[in-house]
Amino acid sequence: MTGGPALRAGALDLWLVRRPANGSEDRLDLTDLDAAERKRAASFIRPTDGLTYAAAHIALRRLLGVHLDIPPPQVTFLREPCPGCGESHGRPAVATPHQPRLHFSLSHSHGMALVGVADRPVGVDVERLPRPATVDACTPALHPGEQQELGALDPGERQEAFGRLWTRKEAFLKGIGTGLSRGPSLDYLGADPARRPSGWTVLDLPCGPRHNGAVALKGGPPTASRLRLLPDGALFAGGTEALRAEVLRAEAVRAGAGRTPVPA
Repeated sequence: MTGGPALRAGALDLWLVRRPANGSEDRLDLTDLDAAERKRAASFIRPTDGLTYAAAHIALRRLLGVHLDIPPPQVTFLREPCPGCGESHGRPAVATPHQPRLHFSLSHSHGMALVGVADRPVGVDVERLPRPATVDACTPALHPGEQQELGALDPGERQEAFGRLWTRKEAFLKGIGTGLSRGPSLDYLGADPARRPSGWTVLDLPCGPRHNGAVALKGGPPTASRLRLLPDGALFAGGTEALRAEVLRAEAVRAGAGRTPVPA
């Protein structure tokens, strides 16, 4: 290894990962995954879901390996204590001690994954656009303020608004380390940023025409932020060094805050 690119203080690095295109599935390099991850990838009933899982975890290991300057298979994970009960099922974290410490979050859904890397607690979520039946079933479990907002919308707008709201909520709950063990009615993640939980920055992310995405970052807005689409080649053999070059190039040219448009 040749020295990992340091994440700029206060920066937020976001990557969208697409399931490999048809015909390239066999090129997916599974050698960076541990035995448990390979077993999990093979266990999905739908092979496409297994490919999405594998691609997401290859991307995560390679991105963390680049920043930590260690081979991706040597990235090991643990669970932090849950803030609710103290048991070891809170936020996932890198087990190997490194300074400065990296925080990360991973989400995947129906062919798309989202990875967030920061120098402070972060949660990300990506979800396929919800079906009307999902909106109807889940809305009664939301915060009263969120229910009121959705109820005021025309039916044609409600589905889209619910999708954005739900990804914000899951990103926040992942960021604080509870996940959905904390009731979805307890925190407001609706359309008014001023009413959202204090001490966190919550942003919607453009994830193409079929998915919603969001990120929750502890503290104020990032000093710099970039949302990028991971090149398919980064998931294949030799992709780690190509990804390293991409990260180094991005860190060299990044200036100020903002987000890169993502292809639909």
